[in-house]
Amino acid sequence: MHVVFVKMATEDDKQELKSFMEGGNNCRFYENKFPNADELVVVQVNSISELGAYVSLLEYDNLEGMILMSELSRRRIRSIHKLIRVGKQETVMVVRVDQEKGYIDLSKRRVTAEELERKDIEYTKAKSVHSVMRQLSETVKIPMIELYEKFCWDLYKRYHHAFEAFRQLAAGDDSVIAKYNLEPAVSATLKKIVAHRMTPQAAKIRADLEITCFSYEGIDAIKEALRAGEALSTEECPIKIKLVAPPLFVMMTQCMNKDEGIKLLEDAVSKITDVIKDKGGEINVKCAPRAVSERDDKLLQSMMETLERQNQEVAGDDEEA
Repeated sequence: MHVVFVKMATEDDKQELKSFMEGGNNCRFYENKFPNADELVVVQVNSISELGAYVSLLEYDNLEGMILMSELSRRRIRSIHKLIRVGKQETVMVVRVDQEKGYIDLSKRRVTAEELERKDIEYTKAKSVHSVMRQLSETVKIPMIELYEKFCWDLYKRYHHAFEAFRQLAAGDDSVIAKYNLEPAVSATLKKIVAHRMTPQAAKIRADLEITCFSYEGIDAIKEALRAGEALSTEECPIKIKLVAPPLFVMMTQCMNKDEGIKLLEDAVSKITDVIKDKGGEINVKCAPRAVSERDDKLLQSMMETLERQNQEVAGDDEEA
């Protein structure tokens, strides 16, 4: 009897967890069920057709939308696959929303570089909030939608963004959630999660440099200058320099204090300048030390991968008839 009882309890637990996961653990990020026209949203590309790309709106519980071919790029499109890929995430603008029919028309070409950067920051914050809410939901076994309705969507209104509210809660400000009369177990679990997840993140600092030397020492002089810059590394802010493509180099560090990290790279640039000019070389600071986003890192990585592929190509592969 004891063995049978344990088996039945285990199966019940599995079924309860399965029902919970399937029935209540998916939820949109924001209170509105549909986005508004002219709003920026992050989507994932599901499929591509002659008409355009079918996508899922990640912040709106994977509602389906479509980017028409004419809204992919301002330039003439020769191949849609060069502009967009299945599985890739894109930031797009909402053009039209028909809630009755469920149509959401989107545009990639109308999004500016500045808007793209702002949305990247906003989405990263919203994704962090959603991750907290998911962990809370799974721990206390309350559907995410109920928790969002109970307090989280109101935090967006009170603090402009729930991420800022969670940061204050992580710093010990219990007044953030006091008005919601949460159950003690829910309140304690939420505080524990945000304390773990909302710890300060190291800022990524980067500078882009063009360095040349056509004197006798040539490449050795460049190496010496770069080593002199890296020598200023500290345990808190290690400096790394990578070659993108001659003569372009990127100098990077990560530091909890952004201002200190920028100052350190500025000192390293000054040191490199002194050494390379003493050797008869030249330096052009393409981009001064500044904090960079995750998107900047992705763009840099993509550029380096493209250049690597180009370097691997063998001249004469494409023969003309």
